[in-house]
Amino acid sequence: MNKDPRELILNMPMSRMQIMVVAITIALNALDGFDVLSISLTAASIRDELGFGQALTGLLLSMELVGMAIGSILLGRYADKWGRRPMMLSCLVMMTAGMFMVTVNPGVLAAGAKSLTNALGLLEEWPVELVHISIWRVITGLGIGGLLASINAVVAEYSNSKKKHLNVALMSIGYPVGAFTGGFIAAALLDSYSWHSVFLLGFGMTAVMIPIVFFFVPETVAWETRKQKPGALERINSTLRKMGKPTIDGLPNVSAEVADTSQDSIFAPRLIRTTVIVTAAYFFHIMTFYFILKWTGVIVEDRGYAASQAGQVLSWINVGGATGGAILGLLTLKFDLKRLTIAAMVMSTVFVAIYGNVTELAQMTVICVACGFFINAAINGMYAIFAHAYPTQVRAAGTGFAIGLGRGGSILAPIVAGFMFEGGAGVPIVAFVMGGGSLLAAVALLFLRLDPEPPEAMEAEAAMEGAPPLPLRESTA
Repeated sequence: MNKDPRELILNMPMSRMQIMVVAITIALNALDGFDVLSISLTAASIRDELGFGQALTGLLLSMELVGMAIGSILLGRYADKWGRRPMMLSCLVMMTAGMFMVTVNPGVLAAGAKSLTNALGLLEEWPVELVHISIWRVITGLGIGGLLASINAVVAEYSNSKKKHLNVALMSIGYPVGAFTGGFIAAALLDSYSWHSVFLLGFGMTAVMIPIVFFFVPETVAWETRKQKPGALERINSTLRKMGKPTIDGLPNVSAEVADTSQDSIFAPRLIRTTVIVTAAYFFHIMTFYFILKWTGVIVEDRGYAASQAGQVLSWINVGGATGGAILGLLTLKFDLKRLTIAAMVMSTVFVAIYGNVTELAQMTVICVACGFFINAAINGMYAIFAHAYPTQVRAAGTGFAIGLGRGGSILAPIVAGFMFEGGAGVPIVAFVMGGGSLLAAVALLFLRLDPEPPEAMEAEAAMEGAPPLPLRESTA
């Protein structure tokens, strides 16, 4: 059959194999949710064991976020260059090592880093154990960042046109699903075991996903078609057969210029506006999200409740998040993606402001569910926007850059909140300030333009007509 394989995937119903790949990406994103929750649940215990204050607690909470930012920007680029599948596997290895190494005693790496920072007059207040934990949290974050950029591209490229936004939203709800299911388990572990048990659970869950990805997630047809490496036709047809799609007789026309497009093209004149807007929106909104996620456990414990109760509140945040993400995904089948995302961001601001003014546990839990609902719905909308706004050759790079630089907001959120608390600000004031991030994100998205058709559809149409696709055009509608 002489047809562009990307067009086959876009226009035909999704097969069981495609649905299975989407399900695997949901599980992979759940690892991110559990990892972030793991440090949120254990930060107070680590703080009390090692004896440091709120400011250092905020820095500890941000360590894996530093790694995520770097990993999303750098490793996302290589997912476009080397392939989604090898990057996913490499990132899972990093995450597995990072989760396990947090639980062992400090080694030469931590001792050497501590000696170096002492010699430079830096981090003198940090115990060597905290340096050790921080190093491995950064490494874990590197893996998570690269994984997020890769799986967003995988979902977009395994989906048909009708279900693309829904599938990206479903992938995104893996985060709150992993956080709330892992949270309930971790809360139970903390009742009987030390904080180390939470990271050992994360290590086991991450290790299990390595063989699952290796055996059940082939490289995407869109990436193979774009790159056209030796043996690409055979690999594409093998994947098409697994999907139950017709095979093709030859590869479509893709110019060398487009196939080898630099990942720096996300800053080219035709895409720079999109890159700036989506990165700014993600940056501001994620500040609100990570304030809630990182500080809620500490706030609940500081109000006299047990660590297990703090874990339950955090888990209910993610119950709301999973629900909000699923509902937004379903709504994208009938309503405009950008408008839904903006509405969710505005509601996030409202409920975070309310969150700062409740102190009773049951009330906090209910408001946290609402916060999680709207915050995660907006995050899922952002992931769908990333997948729709960028063409195949820079999809992971564009997503990775937006997530990576946007994660600067996630790094800043716990730190800014920590210093505000240290300076005497109460929870109502801090929540009001941090909730404003979602409102700024909504304003930024007002200036974004999205094409009604996904990039693959236009690329396939151009290739079938014998012309190279228009690789780096600004969205116009």
